[in-house]
Amino acid sequence: MSTASKDKSKVHKLSLKGSAKLVAEFFEYSINSILFQRGVYPPEDFTTVKKYGLNMLVTADDQVKAYIKKIMSQLNKWMVGGKISKLVVVITSKETGEHVERWQFDVQIFGRHSKSKSSRSSGDKENAGPTDAEPTVEKTEKEIQDEIQAIFRQITASVTFLPVLDGDCTFNVLVYADADSEVPVEWGDSDAKEIKNAEKVQLRSFSTNNHRVETLVSYRLAD
Repeated sequence: MSTASKDKSKVHKLSLKGSAKLVAEFFEYSINSILFQRGVYPPEDFTTVKKYGLNMLVTADDQVKAYIKKIMSQLNKWMVGGKISKLVVVITSKETGEHVERWQFDVQIFGRHSKSKSSRSSGDKENAGPTDAEPTVEKTEKEIQDEIQAIFRQITASVTFLPVLDGDCTFNVLVYADADSEVPVEWGDSDAKEIKNAEKVQLRSFSTNNHRVETLVSYRLAD
């Protein structure tokens, strides 16, 4: 009897790990998609790959690839460990240093009590609100993929309502991790990089059997 229950718990852990990897992968494609759609880097710096039944654009720039790879390597560990509550992509004007756009992905882990959070990034810290953990209905891979497709279609369509980004911009990724998370030395604490007087648009969400991800974009209206 004890063996059976042990096996069952192992299966649950594997499915949680698979869900964590799926969410981390979603973040990786989201970062690339935002960089392309918002023109942070020129179109010729991207290459097309097939993912989620869609043609996705990913950076071919070696420096940007290395930066994203560094983030993803840590993000995967934190996701599998259930340490992340939020990932944020901040677009900043190189000329003024002002944050002009902020893409926020809130992560809920079902069946887990929320812990205290702080924000980290490849460079980043700050308190974040607790997340509500609640059970979810069993979902198929197809249902999950359909929800993810809808989010990427919204990111693509966002150019219709987001202001054109003036001048050269750069980006940062902030990861809100549990306060007790092990943080690599090259990662630092950060403020939230909020946008002053921001307009906010809630985009679609997706959920697996273990996680839910909500998407929100904040932006500064042109003066």
